[in-house]
Amino acid sequence: MTVHFPFQNSYSALPDSFFARVAPTPVAAPRLIKLNRPLARQLGLDPDMLETPEGAEILAGKTVPAGADPIAMAYAGHQFGNFVPQLGDGRAILLGEVIDRGGLRRDIQLKGSGPTPFSRRGDGRAALGPVLREYIVSEAMFALGIPTTRSLAAVVTGEHVIRETALPGAVLTRVASSHIRVGTFQFFAVRRDTDAIRRLADHVIARHYPDLLHAERPYHGLLAAVVARQANLVARWLLVGFIHGVMNTDNSSISGETIDYGPCAFMDAYNPSQVFSSIDEMGRYAYANQPRIALWNLTRLAECLLPLFSDDQEKAVAEAHDILGAFAETFSDAYQAGLRQKIGLFTTREGDEPLIQDLLDAMAKNQADFTLTFRKLGDAAGDPAADDARAQFMDPAAFDEWAKRWHERTALEPQSAAERQAAMHAVNPMFIPRNHRVEAVIQAAVNDDDYAPFEELVKVLAKPFEDQPDYAAYADPPLPDQRVLQTFCGT
Repeated sequence: MTVHFPFQNSYSALPDSFFARVAPTPVAAPRLIKLNRPLARQLGLDPDMLETPEGAEILAGKTVPAGADPIAMAYAGHQFGNFVPQLGDGRAILLGEVIDRGGLRRDIQLKGSGPTPFSRRGDGRAALGPVLREYIVSEAMFALGIPTTRSLAAVVTGEHVIRETALPGAVLTRVASSHIRVGTFQFFAVRRDTDAIRRLADHVIARHYPDLLHAERPYHGLLAAVVARQANLVARWLLVGFIHGVMNTDNSSISGETIDYGPCAFMDAYNPSQVFSSIDEMGRYAYANQPRIALWNLTRLAECLLPLFSDDQEKAVAEAHDILGAFAETFSDAYQAGLRQKIGLFTTREGDEPLIQDLLDAMAKNQADFTLTFRKLGDAAGDPAADDARAQFMDPAAFDEWAKRWHERTALEPQSAAERQAAMHAVNPMFIPRNHRVEAVIQAAVNDDDYAPFEELVKVLAKPFEDQPDYAAYADPPLPDQRVLQTFCGT
């Protein structure tokens, strides 16, 4: 019996200029190290078959399954503000698309599967560390309820890749609503290929925004829909302390999912200027800059769509400007609503925003842990004597002053202490992918071929809002000698 993928491919039916047909490069000795069995079932795949040696060969790119139409997608992009007219999938190959059990079309892509015409002298491979990082963080984001690409499997190849040293090679099987990016539109815009832009826009509307199929102005609606999804997405990043680290336009998904977990990280101590990415030397993609950068990226998308808006350039620009103008309010509404939930407010009153901002300012000044402050605040909502939130502050008196105002504010609402605590614990995670934990997992796998720490961390992060007393240590911030100061792309 063979592994069956129920492929129904649509992107590879677009014109040849949209991609390059290329097969994965076979590897020496593929070995499955992790299969996401629930996701496999959701995709209509047989997890038992995927765990066979034949399944490992498919997930490593050694064997191409029946029905696949492997392609490397073409796209351009602004990388740290500098435009590159041709990027494309340099180490990823889209095997094809399946319709999952919920009726959604999903891409199945191999990342690290060998060189493509877009590799730009790269080897097209992935090292084990970045594969594990993406698996861990993308699945943690899913458990946190944040739109994201998913990880179906991680496989070691039996080969080494050369970065600064020789490292174990690996392949990640990534699942996405699609891999279409702002940079995909830019690829055709820089070539002044309006027909291709229209074809791509029509494909995106049919796939992601079908309610626009019969709209009077579908391309205006497309921009508005992507603006709304990106505004809400970035708000949700900020609410859990996530820093993408490389928000280039080629890493900005049209579907509104988080994509490309290179030098990403979660904050420990709250710092709006926090940067982890080793290549973000100017802090362009710092935590607090992410909304501004998202709008910048969306403006680049709007520029691509202008020819579809109107033949009158001035009119098209004005219409795009109006649509982009909705970003600030959409983001602010989502972010402020999320912050009110995080501190246990069920209603909106005058003075709420300054109250929340004063907490954030005190957290920044006192190096309070972002995740634990909000989680332990939930404990204080249920029991005013609980002082674990207070303990996060270098100067506990700063918390005391704020907490007095907070208790006065919550007293204006009818919910019980238990109701407030439950609501806060439902949005404030106990467990996030702490950078030092992720690095420890990677070192155990790379140095000792030990995947037990990886398995345990993935297990804990699958239930981020539960207390999990047996794994309480996973909630702890790093000790001074455990702090991770930089994260890396791994390319």
